[in-house]
This record gives sequence, C-alpha cells and structure tokens, in this order.
Amino acid sequence: MTVVELVIASGKGGVGKSTISGSLAVLLAKKGLKLVAADADAEEPNLHIVLGIDRWDRVEEYYEGRIAYILQDKCTKCNICAEECPFGAVEVIDGNYKINEYICEGCLTCSLACPVKAIRYKFKVVAGHIMLAEKTRYGFPLISGESVPGRPNSGKLVTEIKNRAKALLGTEGVLLLDAAAGIGCQVISSLTGAQFALLVVEPTRASLSDLKRIHKLTKHFMIAPMIVINKFDINPEMVNDIEEYAKEENIPIIGKIPFDESVPKSINMRRPVVEAFPDSSASQELRRIADFVAEKVLSDWRSWYSRYRPKKPEPYIPVIVRPQKG
Repeated sequence: MTVVELVIASGKGGVGKSTISGSLAVLLAKKGLKLVAADADAEEPNLHIVLGIDRWDRVEEYYEGRIAYILQDKCTKCNICAEECPFGAVEVIDGNYKINEYICEGCLTCSLACPVKAIRYKFKVVAGHIMLAEKTRYGFPLISGESVPGRPNSGKLVTEIKNRAKALLGTEGVLLLDAAAGIGCQVISSLTGAQFALLVVEPTRASLSDLKRIHKLTKHFMIAPMIVINKFDINPEMVNDIEEYAKEENIPIIGKIPFDESVPKSINMRRPVVEAFPDSSASQELRRIADFVAEKVLSDWRSWYSRYRPKKPEPYIPVIVRPQKG
C-alpha cells in the first residue's frame, strides 16, 4: 500500500462527521493499519475532543499573509484608501485612519491607491497554530490546526497540516482526514490529492441538498465517493431519496448508523463511542463500516478507486461575489 487519503466530509455541519472520523480512526488502527489522523477543520477543530487529547506534544505557530497599516505622520486623510478597500477594513478612529487587522486581507489595494504612499505591511503574521499529538491513547498520531480569528486562507493551513501528516506517514499508510463542513477553501484543500471521500449525510432535505454539493466537488477532483447515512432511522422516507440519488450517481452506501443516545454521552466523556459504549447500536454499525473500509476498499484500493471514481472530471466553477463595503 502507498499513502491512501480518505477524507471524511459532508456538505453540512452537525451531521456527525467528527464522531465517525474518530471511531473509524480507532477501529482501523486496531486492525494494524499504519494510520495518521488529521483534523482538517482549522476554523473549528474538534477531533482532539472526540479522541480525548488533553495536551499536545508540539505546538507551532503558522505564519501566512500580511496586514496593512498606515503611517500616521504621512497620512493626509484623503479617504481614498477607505473608498478603494474592497473589504471595508479602513476605519476612522479619533480622526485617524487605521486598518482593522481582523478584516484586512493584505490585498495591496489600499497601498496602490494611496497617493502619498503612507501604507506599509506587516509580514510573517501569525495566522494559526499546528498541533501534534505524537501518539494518542489509541496508538496513532493526530495532527491538527487552528486559525487565528480573522485571518484568511485557512485552506493553506489545511494544506500544511496535510503535508505534515504525510511526512509522518512516510511512504505508506492511511491518512484519515476529518474535513470541515461545506465546500469552501478548507474542504478543497482536504480533497486535493485524495483517492476517497466518505460523505456523511443525515436523512433531511437540507443534508441531501448539501450532499449533492460536496459530491459535485469530489467529481471535480476525480475522487471515488462513498456514503454513510447517520441517524438513518429518524426519517425513513428521506433515506429512500438518498438511496435513489446514490444509485443514480454510482455511489456505494457503505453504512447506515442508527440514532443512538450513547453517541452524545461518549462525546461528553471525550471518548469515541466505539470505545465508550462498544455494544451500542451505533458502535456495532461503525465496526461494520470499518470492516468494510479495511477489507473492501483499502485492501485493494486501486480496484475500488477504478470502479467508483467519476468517469470524467466535472469542473466545479464557483461564482465569485465581490465583497460589498458598508
């Protein structure tokens, strides 16, 4: 086996993605697979909570981007920078023009527009932190990251997290990534280069709608998807709709996890449900899913990938909306 990347993703938040990621990581590691887990949600990381990590072995600052500031002795208060800033980051405080560092994207617009060249930049800005637990209580490493509030480009931080995780793995093993919700920059960074995406969906109209969006993104990257329906028994009618979509799109449904009150209890205990309540209905299905992933997907991953990857890439072209001032 070379390095195989399995991304646990969902178009919608709150569907149980991190809970499933933590349990799958534990179960796959128990099967003897060389595995590194990575929390690829740099804005709201919580996989370490599921795995009960109280301290990190290493914490490093992550530097990225720039922040503008105004030289007050050169500023003529002409207001041009405020008029031209596309993000509305220029503020007037006590009669002086200042840059709000939580809003500034470092885009250079204000400095190019300033007629007296009164704007400078701070570089090597702390944009986040990268944290490493070299060995969790379950035997595998976890690498995570968190962005500093207000700093852009969390997708770049996720890319760095992935690079660090792959360096830990070496030439072979499984990189299990718990992606952020949605289809934004962080998720794109998580999916880039991955072979497989396990898409978590709940039986609701909103979750199915968002599943279709994240699936479209996996087709853009030529990733072989699979589906797990969480809390499938709360709305059987919607399960039928999800199954119909999966059949139309050639996506295998590899598991249906029932609603189980032991899941939130295990989160409060800071333990994966398969460890805290191994005999619960959710744990039994998670073990079956882990068996399937290990024996059907990873054991001969090239065949599985060839069978379920898209026939051709379908470029996903986002609509770019210019930020509005005010």
